[in-house]
Amino acid sequence: MRAPIIVHFFAPTGGRVVTIKDEVAGFVYDDQGLIELLQRAGVHNAERWLDDPHWIEWRGWPHRYEAA
Repeated sequence: MRAPIIVHFFAPTGGRVVTIKDEVAGFVYDDQGLIELLQRAGVHNAERWLDDPHWIEWRGWPHRYEAA
């Protein structure tokens, strides 16, 4: 089963698109922005799930947001 939250590869100018259940939820530039986006989407205690592969799939390096 695929994780419901995907943090996609880096954008050319930095930052990452986040999808929740295949819907674009937003664009983030750091872990704090990701936590806030997830909380607005109804994910409680979002900081706990950042490294849980059942919840979040990182495409590319986890916790990095700068352009390659």
